[in-house]
Amino acid sequence: MFILFSLFLDNFLAADNIFALLRSVAVLGILGLGMLIVVLGRGIDLSLVANMAISVAWTLQLVGTGTPLGWAIAIGLGFALVMSLVSGLLIAYAEIPPLFATLAMGTFVYGFGRAHLITGTDVVYLPAEFGWASHIGQGRLYGVPVPVILAIAFAAVVYLFLKYTKPGQQIYAVGDNMAAARITGIPVRPILVLQYAIGGIVAFAAGLITATAVQSMNTRIVNSNMIYDVILIVVLGGVSLSGGRGNVRNVIVGTLLIGVLVNGMTIMDIQYTLQNVIKSLILLAAIVADSFINPRDEQTGQQGDI
Repeated sequence: MFILFSLFLDNFLAADNIFALLRSVAVLGILGLGMLIVVLGRGIDLSLVANMAISVAWTLQLVGTGTPLGWAIAIGLGFALVMSLVSGLLIAYAEIPPLFATLAMGTFVYGFGRAHLITGTDVVYLPAEFGWASHIGQGRLYGVPVPVILAIAFAAVVYLFLKYTKPGQQIYAVGDNMAAARITGIPVRPILVLQYAIGGIVAFAAGLITATAVQSMNTRIVNSNMIYDVILIVVLGGVSLSGGRGNVRNVIVGTLLIGVLVNGMTIMDIQYTLQNVIKSLILLAAIVADSFINPRDEQTGQQGDI
């Protein structure tokens, strides 16, 4: 796809366009890393975008009303973490299916945030008091946009976490076969809670990059297709929805593929609505392919047993 667009689309290979492409998908890639950790544990988090938007919008509002920057960031991060912990507890201990638990939590976070935290506006603008943190989304380091560098750094951290830490390996084990993981002594319920908590932290970080890049946080993004783009990145990259299979490389591949696709469609002046139709069809095809490649039947459910 990259080669075809390079050959047939004017200015696709221009340096400014490549940097714009990478900057545009950096936040999606970071959210994809958070979703990766959840999906590896055989879950899904539909509240990621709501958590991101409301926690960061509240942080911006707190700074604008006189709260010190450090405290505001800590409060916003704490809110995102608590909401994710609640999702994890509902899934791990109340045994509510992840799809319904996170869908309900996303609706709650958005409704509660609009009603009690950031009342009276859809868009919260970046205050002048945001200081050094305002350069997170706008700055460049050796000509490379800071969001791209941060996305690479997040990818490296998640890779090291999954490959070299005990909780990272336990997430794989839980996703591969929860019953076998429990029998071998892995604390399954705490691991489930942990993966959603990590997702909440990643969501806040992605939101902070978004807000500083565009100088605002639009809470209406919760009602957009962004969460489906995140799922598309994960599934299209090759992460199995049946859990236990996938890594950071899959998210990087999915992120770049979607970035190239959307950038190419934009240059071709394809209508935004039609772009969503195309992405939806690709997502559907990827899920169908995943169901054949990684079937969730009784036989594969025993794959972790001795």
